[in-house]
Amino acid sequence: MSQSQVKTAVITGAAGGIGKELARRLAERKLNLVLVDLNLEALQKVKEELALNEDNTLLVAADVSKEEDVQNYVNQAVEKFGTIDYFANNAGIEGPSGLVEEQSVKALDLVYNVNVRGVFLGLHYVIPVMKKQKSGAILNTSSLAGLMGAPGMSPYIMSKHAVIGLTRVTANELAPFGIRVNAVLPGTINTRMMRQIEENFGSPEDFKAANEAATPMGRYGEPQEVAAVMNFLLSDEASFVTASLYTVDGGMIGQ
Repeated sequence: MSQSQVKTAVITGAAGGIGKELARRLAERKLNLVLVDLNLEALQKVKEELALNEDNTLLVAADVSKEEDVQNYVNQAVEKFGTIDYFANNAGIEGPSGLVEEQSVKALDLVYNVNVRGVFLGLHYVIPVMKKQKSGAILNTSSLAGLMGAPGMSPYIMSKHAVIGLTRVTANELAPFGIRVNAVLPGTINTRMMRQIEENFGSPEDFKAANEAATPMGRYGEPQEVAAVMNFLLSDEASFVTASLYTVDGGMIGQ
């Protein structure tokens, strides 16, 4: 198969737990991978751990909240591989905890710049590439928090609700062009972000125990379990799936 026939996937937040596991899944499908994260050294570690091929891998350090950085990772992807077939719009941060009256505008802006502006910018620059080829699949990472409310995390929860809105809008806009847009909504997953959220709420052990008790399956999920669903949505197996929200939460949404 020639390089031009190999499909290309872009993953933002690729050095995080879920991003890395998605990269592992997509690498097994022999795709070209464009791995994007704030930290180039962390991306190098992912490349080494997954034993990714130099010819089929591009690492790009980028702050997804900066328009020029987003434009750069899209341009580099197209320059090296010719197109973008799959886009995992995955980068995100949790932000500080605190009641609404305790949260600063600075904290709100920090979370929104990454979780909403970053997702919007990714869509803004990837969509024209996919429209030219009249095909593609986009997956935005929201959260179970995008469907729920919980005290102490207003900027994060607001941002993940916004990602769902962006997903629904773009899915409707892009369906006539053969481009699918969905969102994955992880619940409590064993990642660095979850460790930080536990710390933010004072007693990590108590916070984890409460979340496990609220989950019908009685445990945290693993990054590879989220990546499995993402891999499906970024494949031809999901060819008639768009504007959908996929919770990966051990049944917590049903509580």
